[in-house]
Amino acid sequence: MNDFVRGAADGYVDVVVVGAGQAGLSGAYHLARAGIGHVVLDHAPRPGGAWQYRWPSLTYGKVHGMHALPGMELTGADPLRPSSEVIGEYFAAYEERFGLRVRRPVDVSAVRDGADGRLLVESSAGAWSARALINATGTWDRPFWPRYPGQESFRGRQSHTANYPGPAAFAGARVIVVGGGTSAVQHLLEVSEVAAETTWVTRRPPVFRDGSFGEAEGRAAVALVDERVRRGLPPQSVVSVTGLPLNEAVRAGLDSGVLDRRAMFERITPTGAVWADGSRVEADVILWATGFRAAVDHLAPLRLREPGGGIRVEGTRAVRDERVHLVGYGPSASTIGANRAGGAAVREIRRLLARGDARDGSPGDAPEGGASSAALATAAAS
Repeated sequence: MNDFVRGAADGYVDVVVVGAGQAGLSGAYHLARAGIGHVVLDHAPRPGGAWQYRWPSLTYGKVHGMHALPGMELTGADPLRPSSEVIGEYFAAYEERFGLRVRRPVDVSAVRDGADGRLLVESSAGAWSARALINATGTWDRPFWPRYPGQESFRGRQSHTANYPGPAAFAGARVIVVGGGTSAVQHLLEVSEVAAETTWVTRRPPVFRDGSFGEAEGRAAVALVDERVRRGLPPQSVVSVTGLPLNEAVRAGLDSGVLDRRAMFERITPTGAVWADGSRVEADVILWATGFRAAVDHLAPLRLREPGGGIRVEGTRAVRDERVHLVGYGPSASTIGANRAGGAAVREIRRLLARGDARDGSPGDAPEGGASSAALATAAAS
């Protein structure tokens, strides 16, 4: 722990970073470059963020966009290796190279107002008093399971992308895949090779994107997501604004009929699903590829949510509390967006800390992560 023990907190730092995925490591990197004292708390057992939980058949070559962390490229990766291994090793090497001393596994249970205008960050490893927070908890811990009439009566197996084990577990089964995103398409293309039958169900007709997705298209997609979070609405899924990439595998799935989509069923029965027109499909498994929600429940004591259900954000800063920055949320949910958001959050935090120092004349807290600055200089010279 930090040597500073005051009041209800075990340690005093300038900034606490919650989460050590792409967004959290980017934030820690920029904090270290700026010489700002910080601690990084991650609930995962090892480096890799949410990538460490991805199914083995999701190889690195199938990953839908993975932007390098700032200051260190990911090169020479075998496209046939599981993405969980490739990216986990890359994140571990990144933490070591830049001296990002991540504490894990640490579960953050609550962030609330502390003494002297600080934030109190409560966790399984104790409490920290911080002047600012970078929240980079992503979405993986909050899989979204829709509710439909009759769902509890289903006698088969129900699974979610969050615990998808790979296609072998569905051999010989009749499978309904629910969801219109990239994961649903990937599951269908894999499972259809071993299953007795697959049925694809989505709420809206899928939109396939043919051609390149360049900088202009990326800016337009980010602007649409940004507009929602500025209004305090929950962020949309990436696919809802970008569309599904139309690659060779997807084209083959469309040609074979695997990706023939049906509208959403009306209810679930003990043996399958029924549509409004009375048609039905028998199934052994329902696989919910229905996405995730932002994992921000630990921020509830700060009352950041708007009536629309989301947290209103300007850039990365929570509008209701300038001490709190959300990276990897809304428009910064992509890997490249998370990198940029990490730098943007730190620039704003520097201004916040400077204002506080000017008011109280304090030099700032001793930097738990301060040793990272030397590591950054060494790495930059190598």
